[in-house]
Amino acid sequence: MEEHKALPDRKSFKATKKSRAEGALPLDSLLLRNRSCRGYDSNYIVSKEELLKIVEVNTKIASARNQQVLRFRLVYGTEAKEVTKAIKLGGALPELNLPLPGTEPNAYIIICTEEPKGKWVDIDMGISAQSMLLKAVDLGLNGICIAAFNKEKICALVNGSRQAECSAPAEHASEQPECSVQAEHASDQAECSAPAECGRQMEPLLILAIGKSIERFQLLPIGQEDEHNYFRKNGVHFVPKVRIEDLLIWTNQK
Repeated sequence: MEEHKALPDRKSFKATKKSRAEGALPLDSLLLRNRSCRGYDSNYIVSKEELLKIVEVNTKIASARNQQVLRFRLVYGTEAKEVTKAIKLGGALPELNLPLPGTEPNAYIIICTEEPKGKWVDIDMGISAQSMLLKAVDLGLNGICIAAFNKEKICALVNGSRQAECSAPAEHASEQPECSVQAEHASDQAECSAPAECGRQMEPLLILAIGKSIERFQLLPIGQEDEHNYFRKNGVHFVPKVRIEDLLIWTNQK
C-alpha cells in the first residue's frame, strides 16, 4: 500500500517559522507555566477573542476514534459572575474559601457533550482540557480545571442558551434525556431540568477558568509514598510532583 505523508502547506510553514522567530515558548516552558491558578488579576478582562483562540485548538488535537464529541460554551463579561457562584476551588485548602474576594475568574469555558459518558469521552476531555490550558499559557494567561460545580445551574446555563438559539421545537420531547451527572457536593445534588429544544441536552463535564494569574507557584519533587496534596506557605503555592524514577515501571532491562 502506498503511503501518503501529510505535508504542511506554504502558509502553515511560514506561520510556524514566524512563530519560532517571535520567540514562541518551547513545550517544557509551557508545561511549567501551566499551573492550576485559583487567583486572578481582576484588572485584566479576558476577551471573547482570546477564548475563541483557546477553544480553536480543538480543531487540531487528537480525538478518540476521531468522533470529536465535545462542545464548548464560552462565558465572559457579566455572565461570568453566574458561573463563579456555582463553582468551588481549592478542595485541599478549604480554610481559605478560594477564590479570595477580588481574585475571581472573569471568563470560563464549559466543556460539554451530548454523548453518554464513557472512556472515549473522558479521553477526549483530558486531551482537550490540557491542550486548551497550554494555549492559554501561550497567550500569557492561566487557568484551572474545575470539576466541583453546581451541575443544575451550569446545565441550565448551557441548555438555556441553546434553547434561546433554536426556533423549532424538538420532534420527540419524550426522548430528551435529563442531565444524569451527580453533583460533587451534597448540597448541589439535582438533576438538570433545563429545557433544551435543540434535541438532546448538553451535559457539562468540566469547566475551565481562564485569566491572568497573580499567584506564585513552585513544584516540589516527591516520592510516590509522600503527601500529594498541594499547600501554601509564605505566599507560595507548592505543587508536589512525583519524581521520574517513581513514575517508571522498572524491569531487568539494561
